[in-house]
Amino acid sequence: MHKFALTEGDFQADDLGSDAQQFFRTHGALCIRNAFTEAQVAQLQTGIEQNLAHPSPRAKVASNPDDPGWFFEDFCNWQDNPHYQRFIEDSALATIAQRLLGSRQIRLYHDHLLVKEPNTRQRTPWHQDQPYYNITGADTISFWIPVDPVAQASTLEFVAGSHLGPWLMPRSFMDNQAKWFAEGSLADLPNIEAHRQDFPILGWALQPGDMVCFNMLTLHASAGVGGGQRRRAFSVRMLGDDVRHAPRPWVTSPEFPGLRETLAEGAVMAHPLFPLLAG
Repeated sequence: MHKFALTEGDFQADDLGSDAQQFFRTHGALCIRNAFTEAQVAQLQTGIEQNLAHPSPRAKVASNPDDPGWFFEDFCNWQDNPHYQRFIEDSALATIAQRLLGSRQIRLYHDHLLVKEPNTRQRTPWHQDQPYYNITGADTISFWIPVDPVAQASTLEFVAGSHLGPWLMPRSFMDNQAKWFAEGSLADLPNIEAHRQDFPILGWALQPGDMVCFNMLTLHASAGVGGGQRRRAFSVRMLGDDVRHAPRPWVTSPEFPGLRETLAEGAVMAHPLFPLLAG
């Protein structure tokens, strides 16, 4: 089992060549330093604060009432938040997605805000994202972009190579229920946290301007945060060439109401909800 050094998978934004693409394809996650300017980070901060002040109907609190902190999530706000829209369109995100995926076309899938206020105990448990979604395909990428410093102890961590499969049972984070696939239809996740030494875990301390990139099947998790430090992170999820629509008989997370009536199963995600950003 490979034990990663802290410097592995750590790339500069101006040096994303074949080594970065190969690392991403092999391990399913990497870190990019200095991906955004101070002005871009400031714009994203403004968008996040606007989102917090005016949550969408999709927003949820993902921590218990007795948690001394507060874990807040919201989804799919780029159309209503001009700061988010400008950040997504004006930054190098789509170009980076093209480079790491080797895809010609890149579409926006959705945005996801994740805020852990100081002293939040609630962990984000180990999981894969794609089983919660309404898509199939391997050409997927998520960008996790903090606007606050993130310590190693509070960062997003990944099990390297887990994007190569298999799909594992998605469960609700708060009560561990199988609300998507039927119980027993997918294998359950191993207890990674109790046996960390048995898994090739990647993770990086981050500064504003940095980000991590990962495949939507890569197992990932994060701890809570300590006192005195917010952890505001904006995630942008993008789709490459081989991704197709996979309608589900259940409510996906996030949900795209009415999509199954307008986009056929197996179709390219060519829909106003998923604008073409490159290609």
